[in-house]
Amino acid sequence: MRLYCVCVNKFGFYSNIWGMGADMKNVMSNIKNNNFWKNSFLIVFGSFLTAASINVFMVPYKIAPGGVSGIATVIYYLSNQKLPVGTIMLILNVPLFILGFRFIGRKFILRTFISTILLSVFIDSLEPYTKYFVENYLVKLEPIPSVPDLFLYSIFGGFLMGLGLGLVFKAGATTGGSDLAARIVNHFIINLTMGQLILIIDTAIIICATIAFNSFHLGMYAIITLYISSKVIDSVLEGVNYAKSVLIISDKADEIASNIMDIMDRGVTALKGIGMYTGKEKNVLLCVLHRGQLQQLKEMVMEIDGNSFMILTDIREVLGEGFKTYEGK
Repeated sequence: MRLYCVCVNKFGFYSNIWGMGADMKNVMSNIKNNNFWKNSFLIVFGSFLTAASINVFMVPYKIAPGGVSGIATVIYYLSNQKLPVGTIMLILNVPLFILGFRFIGRKFILRTFISTILLSVFIDSLEPYTKYFVENYLVKLEPIPSVPDLFLYSIFGGFLMGLGLGLVFKAGATTGGSDLAARIVNHFIINLTMGQLILIIDTAIIICATIAFNSFHLGMYAIITLYISSKVIDSVLEGVNYAKSVLIISDKADEIASNIMDIMDRGVTALKGIGMYTGKEKNVLLCVLHRGQLQQLKEMVMEIDGNSFMILTDIREVLGEGFKTYEGK
């Protein structure tokens, strides 16, 4: 009888384990599905924003901020505006896809292929509507008649393009162009970083556009657009919720740490350090906090130990308890 009970308990245990495994599979499946739809939305919406920026702020004013879109803008005007920009971009990306499929990987290239097609379709399909918007709202509704403000357009165009591309990059894809070309070239020229390769490619395209349009001003506007878009991309990928990291060196580290945890409700970590001049061991406190809490921390530390030493650094993004949870792809 006792042996029978053991067998029942044993099989019941394995049954529970199997049930837990099934639950875990369901959870992982739901997470993957959620990530799929989230990434799909980011790619579609990001491609739409990028297309809008190109059609509204770039192409009508001959601003070519590097990439395949810059080359397509030049070809568009050299063909007397007969060849659609989106179609040109798609054609130019075909050889990059073929090489990328071989040297980079299938999954990445598939996402990039989808986002590139979406971008090209959006550019060509939205062109009549964006043209109407530019002519009837962006120009005619201005109370003061003047020439187009290319500086303003290059700023807003760069911002909108950076936002769109940042969303696409966040989904693990690209829209082809210079970043895909840089990834391919990086397989052959390993001495240059991705950032350096992209800069070289985009600079060459901007120079070619400057020569083709015979205007240094347009080249400088393109540089402004490229710079702003790169900064916005960084903000989208790395986050804009700046925090502060503080290192505190003090003989009263225990009291300071206690106050940080009890009064400010922030975590703090003690790191072992040695003063090279005195040779004494000290606890170096590491604390990450929101910007709004910085002044409170300064006053508290100075009140406890006026001789303490503080090092403050900016942090772009913080993942963990008390800040932001990580959402995996």
